[in-house]
Amino acid sequence: MENVEKLRNLRNLLLKQHKLLIDRERESYEMLHGELTPSAFLNQLIENEDFAWLRKFSMLIVEVDEMFAQRDGYETEMVDALIAKVGELVDPNIGDDSFNAKYDFSMSILPEAAEVNEQLKAHLAH
Repeated sequence: MENVEKLRNLRNLLLKQHKLLIDRERESYEMLHGELTPSAFLNQLIENEDFAWLRKFSMLIVEVDEMFAQRDGYETEMVDALIAKVGELVDPNIGDDSFNAKYDFSMSILPEAAEVNEQLKAHLAH
């Protein structure tokens, strides 16, 4: 089950990346609109279309977590499919242009996010 461990590592990196991106988006949003309480910002994340691109991370993390929550083990096909989804998410040649543009911009201004992106790609390559 080498791919199960690979998926666990990818999930942890996705979670780290998601947090970095959300923190950056929150900072940008609050500079324009004023400070928000955590619950008010969560509502913005859920409802505001400006944050829709981040939901790709959220949904994939939830999908991986749901698979790991299964009590009867993991199907190889499901593990492999989720690994492929991670690869598609961070591949600038796949997916929608709007997501890719926002993700690439974040990589250009957040060195930590660029580093996590490289870690994701390295894990995917092995």
